[in-house]
Amino acid sequence: MQFFTRYEEIEPYITKDGSIIRELMHPSIHGNSNQSLAEATVPAGGKTLLHKHHLTEEIYHITEGSGIMTLGSEEFEVKKGDTICISPGIPHRIQNTGNTLLKILCCCAPAYSHEDTELVE
Repeated sequence: MQFFTRYEEIEPYITKDGSIIRELMHPSIHGNSNQSLAEATVPAGGKTLLHKHHLTEEIYHITEGSGIMTLGSEEFEVKKGDTICISPGIPHRIQNTGNTLLKILCCCAPAYSHEDTELVE
């Protein structure tokens, strides 16, 4: 098991919802077993597609920028330092309303998978 990663060595990729992701720790890559931790980046003016996860609970922690979070039927502003819990089955997306990158730490349990992600729009 790889217990340590370096940010600059992690190649980003685009997820099913359109965000740019760096898997900081993921079972399929590092050998941990119950959760994943990633950094999501949404460019200025960008947004993720509305989606939901059938099994995964997510926690978003905003580390840079600001935006609008859609969580089920609610929409609310988020900014650096805010944390959001997303229960399984709840449609969600985030929009960057700022002029800089919106960066989010995303913790998923069980770990993120494309197969568990359903696009709603």
